[in-house]
Amino acid sequence: MKVLVTGGTGYIGSHTCIQLIEQGYTPVVIDNLCNSKEMVLDRIEQVTGVRPTFMQGDIRDSAFLKRVFAKHSIDSVIHFAGLKAVGESVEKPLKYYDNNVSGTLTLVSEMDLAGVKSLIFSSSATVYGDPASVPIKEDFPTSATNPYGRSKLMVEECLRDFQQANLDWSITLLRYFNPVGAHESGLLGEDPQGTPNNLLPFVAQVAVGRREKLGVFGNDYNTPDGTGVRDYIHVVDLADGHLAALDKMKHQPGTHIFNLGTGQGNSVLEMVHAFETAANRPIPYEIKPRRAGDIAECYADPTYAEAHLGWKATRDLQTMVEDTWRWQSQNPNGYQ
Repeated sequence: MKVLVTGGTGYIGSHTCIQLIEQGYTPVVIDNLCNSKEMVLDRIEQVTGVRPTFMQGDIRDSAFLKRVFAKHSIDSVIHFAGLKAVGESVEKPLKYYDNNVSGTLTLVSEMDLAGVKSLIFSSSATVYGDPASVPIKEDFPTSATNPYGRSKLMVEECLRDFQQANLDWSITLLRYFNPVGAHESGLLGEDPQGTPNNLLPFVAQVAVGRREKLGVFGNDYNTPDGTGVRDYIHVVDLADGHLAALDKMKHQPGTHIFNLGTGQGNSVLEMVHAFETAANRPIPYEIKPRRAGDIAECYADPTYAEAHLGWKATRDLQTMVEDTWRWQSQNPNGYQ
């Protein structure tokens, strides 16, 4: 079965391609390489022995997508392609709405023309805004505190409306919490361009000597150590969640929503100390003022996904940090 993977050379997309290949699927990867590198395909081939079919192009380019669907008999689409830096989204909101919202609408239009009616969308826990309580269930109210989160929420609403008008479609919205970790081989991992926006790649770059110290934004939250608490999930567990959704939902019409998280929260300082143990070196850090829009706690209630997808995260915190360190120490400059 051929699965179109948009953004398939990115962090989560590349790990999902490995899991797809190992489960007997045939991924067809499209990516414009704005935040990734083509050599990721070499690494996927090293791990699996299979080099995914790759077509370089942009999901906003309908002519390109027509060529993709004409050339390949696609059964389902897993849609990762999108911009994801919260800070940049505040500075450049139109860029995010164009890429994330318009791009998805173009993709779905071309899927419709091609008769492909199964879509798994890479959404985000940011659609819950600042939740009134934790753990977060799928039926919690949604809102957004920044243009990145709003772009994800807009896409969700567009897809719900589209599915209501096209009842034979299966659309699955996967709301991720905080993806971390790397492939156990050390060949694939997170390689952000410029300054990392997420905690663990920044910590890893400090550990490997690329950055002087970590900035910890706020230590006065109402949490056990005062630093923000998040639900960190191993990227391979996350990839497995996509395969579970593909297996269970592709033939079930409707809009399906699942949280993909561990159900456990870890603070920033807990992550730092776990990484110090894995890397066997200190991670210098500096306490800084809170950032606008940050919240104290955010972690999932993953029981719905376990009940309906038969999926749950299995990799623990130590595995997450050990795999991240293996990737970063073997690839100190990422995919360069």
